[in-house]
Amino acid sequence: MIHRYKLGGLSIVLDILSGSVHIVDEVTYALIGAYKEKQRENLVAELTVRFALPYDEVDSAYNDVAELEKQGRLFAPDTFEPLAGELKRRSEGIVKALCLHVAHTCNLDCSYCFASQGKYHGERALMSFEVGKQALDFLVANSGTRHNLEVDFFGGEPLMNFGVVKELTAYARSIEKAAGKRFRFTLTTNGMLIDDEVIDFANKEMSNVVLSLDGRKEVHDRFRVDRAGKGSFDRIVPKFQKLVAARGGKNYYMRGTFTHYNPDFLEDIRAMLDLGFTELSMEPVVCAEDDPAALTDEDVAVVLEQYEKLAELMDERRRAGKPFTFYHYMIDLKAGPCVYKRISGCGSGTEYMAVTPAGELYPCHQFVGEERFLLGNVWDGVTNTALRDEFASCSLYSREECRSCWARLYCSGGCAANAYHATGSIKGVYEKGCVLFRKRIECALMLEAKRLLCESAETEEK
Repeated sequence: MIHRYKLGGLSIVLDILSGSVHIVDEVTYALIGAYKEKQRENLVAELTVRFALPYDEVDSAYNDVAELEKQGRLFAPDTFEPLAGELKRRSEGIVKALCLHVAHTCNLDCSYCFASQGKYHGERALMSFEVGKQALDFLVANSGTRHNLEVDFFGGEPLMNFGVVKELTAYARSIEKAAGKRFRFTLTTNGMLIDDEVIDFANKEMSNVVLSLDGRKEVHDRFRVDRAGKGSFDRIVPKFQKLVAARGGKNYYMRGTFTHYNPDFLEDIRAMLDLGFTELSMEPVVCAEDDPAALTDEDVAVVLEQYEKLAELMDERRRAGKPFTFYHYMIDLKAGPCVYKRISGCGSGTEYMAVTPAGELYPCHQFVGEERFLLGNVWDGVTNTALRDEFASCSLYSREECRSCWARLYCSGGCAANAYHATGSIKGVYEKGCVLFRKRIECALMLEAKRLLCESAETEEK
């Protein structure tokens, strides 16, 4: 199975199951498109006429395609499906990451918040050190032979419980050596409570910091307001700039949300670049279809165009020596995700879980507060084994729609939470999300191809 498309002045052919990406000329592009449908003599003759080329030249191109097929770099067969169940069984019962909800409360009042302004459909609460300690012990005890463990301090706003964040980090560091583990921490914050102490702590202990900023001041302040309804942009941007500078401009992400009110999110990317930020992410809003912030079909068309323009901007800036990162365009054609990751996805509900302030376990942060998805708790572990098994059965092969999708080995079946909220089933498909994802992958592949072509040309010149 292949996917052909044209973008950025390139004719691109992706062999879906081998992962091979080919940049080809017009003749080869057309040839590959009809290679499996027409006999050799007829196809070569047809293209000879269409492109006004010598027969031997087109026939030689056909030989090249046939050789790539023989090498398994075009029209490769699916050898992954038989492995799906076996790979899942190998990791059964192994937990590698926790999202610690240290604060089910927030100092902002964002109306588009999927977490009900940090309360997650419940009461406001802060995680105690005792609960967090037990969560870390649970992670270590259930991590098997895994050495590297991931912990995200999340909310609500986690800095509203900064003392416990510090205590839990210190505890984790104190048990690493004896447990044979290494903790990698991430802090996700709206920035309101950032000060010098937070910056020093984050630079010492946090492998990554996710900073919430929606871009332009007027866009950001539409939703990200305090309890009095006042926008937060002017208060958080100087703090973000100070933190990023202290981190040397690395190991952070500016994480924005675009909604019905700003599908032209590229302008928000530009605004963040103007502020000096270069590690960027802009995500589509997660909300009910009838929410005023929800993306409409018309918005999606705009967003698709924005993704292409964003790719153009990234290419221009890279060539000018002013590159920036966009999270969804990060792709490695030589050493991408392993087969297990491609088949199984994020591991929510099995390898990755969210922990509430009360110590409850949920499949991920987007399921917290929905009782049907309560897995257990950090003292007793996973008691709802039927639910865990339901999540364990999720893979790109458990979704019929994914079988014919060219991007399936990049999204691994998509987000279970988005699928559930869109269709009522964790094995459903969030169609708008699929449309956006496919465009992002097309742009990411094009950008990486251009980068490699440029590097190859520079090497030849030397």
